[in-house]
This record gives sequence, C-alpha cells and structure tokens, in this order.
Amino acid sequence: MTRYQAPKGTQDWTPDKQPYYRWIDATVREVAARYGFLPIDPPMFEHTEVFARGVGTGTDIVEKEMYSFETQGGEPLTLRPEFTAGIVRAYVENGLHNQPPPVKLYAIGPLFRYERPGMGRYRQHTQISLEVIGESDPAVDLEIMSLASDIFETLGVGKLRFEINSIGCPACRPPYIRDTLVPWLEARREHLGETDQMRLAKNPLRVLDTKDPKVRALMEAEQVPLLADSLCQECRTHFDTLRSYMDMLGRRYTVNPLLVRGFDYYTKTVFEVQSEALDTANNALCGGGRYDGLVELLGGAATPGMGMGLGFERAALVLEELDIAPPPLRTTQVYAVWFDEATKRAAIQTLDTLRQAAIPAEMAYAQGKRSFKSQMRAADKSPARFTLIFGENELAQGEVMVKEMATGNQTSVRLDNLVLWLQGHLG
Repeated sequence: MTRYQAPKGTQDWTPDKQPYYRWIDATVREVAARYGFLPIDPPMFEHTEVFARGVGTGTDIVEKEMYSFETQGGEPLTLRPEFTAGIVRAYVENGLHNQPPPVKLYAIGPLFRYERPGMGRYRQHTQISLEVIGESDPAVDLEIMSLASDIFETLGVGKLRFEINSIGCPACRPPYIRDTLVPWLEARREHLGETDQMRLAKNPLRVLDTKDPKVRALMEAEQVPLLADSLCQECRTHFDTLRSYMDMLGRRYTVNPLLVRGFDYYTKTVFEVQSEALDTANNALCGGGRYDGLVELLGGAATPGMGMGLGFERAALVLEELDIAPPPLRTTQVYAVWFDEATKRAAIQTLDTLRQAAIPAEMAYAQGKRSFKSQMRAADKSPARFTLIFGENELAQGEVMVKEMATGNQTSVRLDNLVLWLQGHLG
C-alpha cells in the first residue's frame, strides 16, 4: 500500500506545534491593534502579472520560485509568493485609497515559493505582512520597525537591534547603478560567481546583497562605491530624519550600506530586525522597506507605502532556540467515565451542559461495554484536571463523584451545581 508524505518543503502543523503558531498569531494581532492596523485577506492566488510587475521580473522570486499555472480557460495565475503586491492590488481595486490616509493593513496566511528547503525555510510558509499605504513621513518607517520589534519583545526575544539602509528612489538610484555600480562590477566580472553575474545582467543592485563570501570580501577590500554617496537630497533627508527618530527613542541600529532586500519595489528605507541573542550568522528575524512606487505600478495613483514581513516558521524556530516556551493551549479540563448505558447517557447530557458553559470536557467512548479500569486509564492520560465518575448510586441522589487528578481527592457534587463548582475550581 502506498504511504503518502507531505510534499517536499512543506510541514504539518500538528497539535504539538500549534501552541507556538497560536501564540505568534495572537501576539501579532494584539500588537498590530496597538498601532491601529486592521486585517485584510487577499486571495491566495493572483493574476501572474500582479507579482511579475510588483515584485520585479529580475528577481529570483519571479524567475525561479513562483508556482504559476493556467486555468482551463487559459488565465495565467500564481500562488502568492509574497503579500504586498496582492494587498496593494486590493487597495486599488476596492477603493481603500478613498479612506483617510494612511491606511494600515495586516494579513496573515500561507505563501508559496519553489525554493530550496532549509532550516526554517519552506515552500509553503505562513507569514504576517504589515502595510502602511498613503504616507511618506519617515515616522511611518519608524512605526513599522517599532511594531516589528514590539512583536518579538512581547514574545520574549531580547537584545534586538536594526540594520538599516536607504536604497534611494527613481531619481537617484538608476544613475548610481548605470554610471557607478555596473562599471565597477563589470571591471571585476571574472571574480563574480554565476548567480552574481546573472544579477549583474538583470538586477545589479542585488549583487550588493550577495551571499558569496569571496565577492563580499572583494567589495570590502576594493571599496565598492556605495549608493549612500549618491542619494538625492530628498532621500538623504528622509534617511537622516528616520535616524534622528531612532536616536530619540533609543533604538539600537547599524547602517548597513550593502542591505538592499530582495524586491524590486523597495525605495528609500530598507531594514532588518536582528537579535544578538542568536548566532551572528543567523540572527535576522524579519525585515521590510518602503515602496513608494508600487501602488502606481499596479494601476493606482502615485502613493507612498511602507511594510514588513515576518515568517511564523522563522519566529517559532527562534523561540525554540532561545528556550522560550509558548503558553499551553486551553485543552480538556474535565473527563467523564461511566459504568453502564444509563450512566453513560447521564455523562453525555452533563458534558453537553459543561460545553455550553465553555468548560472543555471529554468522555470515555465505547460501542457497547467498556471496563471502568480502561476508562480511568484514559482519564489519566488526558490533560483533564478533574474526572467525573457517573455511578448509579450518585445519580440517584442527583450527584456525581468528582476526582481531582493531581491529588486523587474525590468529592460528591450536585449535578445542578456542577457548572458553578467547576468554574470556581478551574479558575
């Protein structure tokens, strides 16, 4: 018989993993609400052009990693590899630009990328995306960055710091790439690996973000010309203002002139949140940046935007690495056992009453008879704090025997007072 497995690069969020997932989810929603964000749920697939135009045709995501397909009617669609382009499309299509700016939105759900699976990296992964659309104020950049760090601080991750950079705008970035960066890289083409040579041809700025240690050493040793030295006055003022806000709030940060991030739509500010509690080589927690041209690119009016993405799998991995345990999920508090059909029926009726009162309860099941000893073994294995023992004599008196599993103490409680009794003892 064939035994099926989850597709490569995916995982099952089994019950033992759910505490982390639910905790991260609840924390993100609570912190986002503090900052005035509202939820939005775009579809899991979009017209392929939304991502090709939005993310950029020269990016690895568009060229190598998208799950694209055609419908039976020949319509090209793609499972979303990231959230921002779809959220911006929804912003334009649904008239959200008519609301008072800025519009603050967040989305939580699965993303799909055909990339090499690794530690904390999956082909289907869950992400939180936070977007502020309609405001160019550097205070918005600060707010998105602060929100990101607040999420991790609330989860208990400490020693947080930022890496930040400005990658310019359409006024200053193209001349820098054309007249300064490309000639410098072309003169050293023989030292570039295959991936970086492809980037040089299609998206030269991404070479600055190379993972090749030899190329990074070359750029440091021979002082690759930096975009920071070619910023226009508007971009320089924006970045300086953001830094002054961060200094004012005591945010720890380092300017990394080689930080460019992976999406073509980014302009001006890009950032990563890092934790010094983690190994230096793998200390990035999340990141984001400004995208002042994306709304216009996807059919809207010229509108600034700023956002970030945070992966649940990465966050869960960090929490496990730092031995930060999530709060347990609320599970069964009461377990019911019985002796015969009459007492079983009483157990069924009582459990229905408890559940209506929001008390999590289960019972021993059996088609026909089941020994009392077997039922108590099941009760011992359950997470229940109390076991209800439905005996004939107790029922005749309108009572049930309640056993506290931690101590073994047993108490008779009237059925008509059971809900109040349990509520008082469960807290």
